[in-house]
Amino acid sequence: MQEKAYKLLAIQEKISNNEAKALIDAGLVSAHGKKLSVAREMMSEKTIFSVAKMEKPKLIYEDENIIAVDKPAFLECENLEKIYHSTLLNRLDKGTSGVIMLAKNEEFRQKAISEFKAMRVKKTYLALVNGIVSEEIKITDPILTIKGKSGAISKISPNGKEAITNVFPLMVSGKKSFVKITIETGRTHQIRVHLASLAHGIIGDEKYAKSKSKRMFLHSYQTEILGLKFIAPLKGEFNEFGFDIPKNMQY
Repeated sequence: MQEKAYKLLAIQEKISNNEAKALIDAGLVSAHGKKLSVAREMMSEKTIFSVAKMEKPKLIYEDENIIAVDKPAFLECENLEKIYHSTLLNRLDKGTSGVIMLAKNEEFRQKAISEFKAMRVKKTYLALVNGIVSEEIKITDPILTIKGKSGAISKISPNGKEAITNVFPLMVSGKKSFVKITIETGRTHQIRVHLASLAHGIIGDEKYAKSKSKRMFLHSYQTEILGLKFIAPLKGEFNEFGFDIPKNMQY
């Protein structure tokens, strides 16, 4: 006998169907050694599910104008607005971890928006990617984003908008690399699309790199805005795949 995955998970974990769906959608549920991505997938009633624990966001900084938070992978950015009762200034994909900023008042929000529009916000990311990156790379291919009911998808296109991504090699292990990334523009899925176009797709990026892992290994490490600098320490899980990244390494 078979049943929908979320219904079986709800029974196993003694939770509601909606809670079970949310866990699967967040990428926290595995079965038979593989992460589930479709809550309605038909599975055997004997299936045993493994459920990863969702980390909680960590406060990095707060004053009268701004809150900076270290967002864990799998958490939707919009949930942070509910938790901190403030307005998002930037967003990260659900699978990306790292610095998220929220404005506590409208005056500061408008100042921050102006900084983003003028491209004066500095953002540094860290990632594990496929392939050997042995020298600096500057990617300038324009990106076109198409938004639909099922979400946005981006691609390199001569009809796209300017997009600039800088990639710096840090470590190599086997046929995978640990890299630092800075972006001069902020197109949707920019880093993921640019890296995938060079066969250096991010490990765990199912959409653009066709790579499956327990998470997408992209982390927003540092953001600078209006004289403020926020750093989200790198997670220990980035030491997988043979890497040995020092805890206090500066980027």
